[in-house]
Amino acid sequence: MSDNTIKTEILVHDLKVPISVIDAGAKSLLNRQESYGPLTDKQIKVLKRIIRNTLTTQRLVNDVMELGRSREGVIITCDFSISSLVTSVLMEIFDLSDPSVADVIRKTNTYKELEKAVQDSGTRIFFDRKVWKTVVHLDEAKVRQILRNIVTNAFKHRYSFVKISGSIKEKQLILKVKDDGRGIPEADHQRIFKTYFTTGSSIESAIKSHGLGLAGVMVLLKDMGGDLSLNSADGEGAEFVVKIPL
Repeated sequence: MSDNTIKTEILVHDLKVPISVIDAGAKSLLNRQESYGPLTDKQIKVLKRIIRNTLTTQRLVNDVMELGRSREGVIITCDFSISSLVTSVLMEIFDLSDPSVADVIRKTNTYKELEKAVQDSGTRIFFDRKVWKTVVHLDEAKVRQILRNIVTNAFKHRYSFVKISGSIKEKQLILKVKDDGRGIPEADHQRIFKTYFTTGSSIESAIKSHGLGLAGVMVLLKDMGGDLSLNSADGEGAEFVVKIPL
């Protein structure tokens, strides 16, 4: 590991404490008005925006730390179910985009309840019931980061829906995320997996922000022996397919 990489990861690690302090302070003002004084609607709105952004920053810091561990070959495996993986990813995404939906997701206990909780947002889940209940032994933090990144991107580029599906075949966990957005021309399929890749202006709105995130996904998948592929054409949406050996 280079000196620059070490300095960067130390800096990222040191960000965790001040971010937590900001988060705790904003939540105290919001939730303990009897101690700190009443708030106006505008002040509540600002505090909620602060909390959402600290959550985003916390996740970015954790993701960078996970990438660092991955580069060092650190794999921490555990048993977890496909249902808990998908549910936790959806909660993380809706915590930022629609907290009311996230609260409903937290209370779900069945596949049908989760399906109903997210349907109004245009989110569709398609899992065989046997696969849904399957317990796998993988690095949960890495798999969750991979799925969250791809689903978040799908939400950014969709027109009306995002479809999340999964299966287990030939000792591989296969996760698919499809959106109905503008799609990605075949000529750009390989380039979007490269760090800091930006597209020409003609399709920039269709795949902006894919670059760095997908590069991180590729790092995590490589260390688990996995693979990421893309099915897409200009104007036909995009489907990312993740394969992870079990």
